[in-house]
Amino acid sequence: MNRIKEILNEKGIKQIWLAEKLGKSFKIVNAYACNRKQPSLETLYQIAELLQVSVKDLIVDNKNQN
Repeated sequence: MNRIKEILNEKGIKQIWLAEKLGKSFKIVNAYACNRKQPSLETLYQIAELLQVSVKDLIVDNKNQN
């Protein structure tokens, strides 16, 4: 699980912007944001850099969820 959609919303950034910056289709980025597909580690690092957050901020720790 990831927090991509949550962080995009917090920062007021659209998925289409992220897709353009990553050079990926909106469909793929939307799948990442909706947790239907998980990005590769390389892509996760690119997303973190673009959103100016740490990779850790993008990852959800399922063990700590109730």
